[in-house]
Amino acid sequence: MEFLQTEEKIVKMLKTIFDPEIPVNIYDLGLIYKIDLSDEGDLTVDMTLTAPNCPAADFIMEDVRMKLESVEGVKNVTVNLVFEPEWNKDMMTDEAKLELGFL
Repeated sequence: MEFLQTEEKIVKMLKTIFDPEIPVNIYDLGLIYKIDLSDEGDLTVDMTLTAPNCPAADFIMEDVRMKLESVEGVKNVTVNLVFEPEWNKDMMTDEAKLELGFL
């Protein structure tokens, strides 16, 4: 049960991180592709950006790493930036689409 609670805290924390140019969090935007938490507390996150040349890439990735390191039960965080599959607006939650006027 504790493992699931930690994963819920990770998702909750990811929902506090925003792309500075978009008023929707990175989780609901569909930018998080993988959350892999080991029994030892090693967390690996695969994420992408809305555009490969995003000027805020370093800022967002550092924000993800720092905030996830503060989650209880997480010891080490590795954030991998990936561009496969390429992000598109279909990856957003319905809430995000609504917020941005796509619904």
